[in-house]
Amino acid sequence: MSRHLPRCLLMLMSVLLTAMLPAYGAQGATSTSFKAKDGVVVHGNYYRAAHPKALILLFHQAGSSKDEYATIAPRLIEAGYSALAIDQRSGGDLFGPNETAAGLGRKADYLEAKQDLEAALAWGQKQKLPVMLWGSSYSSSLIFLVAAEHPDVKAVLAFSPGEYFDNKSLVRDAASHVTAPIYVTSADTDEEIEAARSILAASPSSSKQQYIPRTGGVHGSSTLIEARDPKGAGDNWKALLAFLARTSP
Repeated sequence: MSRHLPRCLLMLMSVLLTAMLPAYGAQGATSTSFKAKDGVVVHGNYYRAAHPKALILLFHQAGSSKDEYATIAPRLIEAGYSALAIDQRSGGDLFGPNETAAGLGRKADYLEAKQDLEAALAWGQKQKLPVMLWGSSYSSSLIFLVAAEHPDVKAVLAFSPGEYFDNKSLVRDAASHVTAPIYVTSADTDEEIEAARSILAASPSSSKQQYIPRTGGVHGSSTLIEARDPKGAGDNWKALLAFLARTSP
């Protein structure tokens, strides 16, 4: 009996350690969840840098999920930034399953997802780091609404913002109250470039930049994914990282 004791102990230790370990998602990210103000459970992946300069909250485009950032977040870690990518209730499986939308059990509109961004911000503020908001397509517009209500936001990074809601001046009106540093970019189309320019112009921020792709350039945060933007991803990364370096040196 005694000769089997070490093996039993090893098995018990293995079970206990497994129970104590956090759940891990894409590329080593820690899975996390929290509730929006209406009780909806918001799921996310937390990517932690060793010595973070700031925390970047990553929000996806329509029909998408937190996995939109599976290749983007690791590069942000390399640059010294922790990141949280969430599943908003308005999304889908473009890059991977959306746990928040699946748990909701019904279709949600873009504006309803603002609650999920606010819940992520509340979670982020508990990490005791400067917090930046990053949005893709419709969420790049929602971040202006959130930043307008939270002047402590460190920076706003908007990929393909536009007036995607019924009120066609809602985002510009919100931007007029955002004084944090702002970075905007978009696909290389006249429509997207002008939409981003109009929103940026409304902000009184003394530090704002619009990056217009010279080559390549696709909609939303996908402009940073080489597989989706082989001609423009590299230049997009250079412009983005330069902005981050100026904002959080």
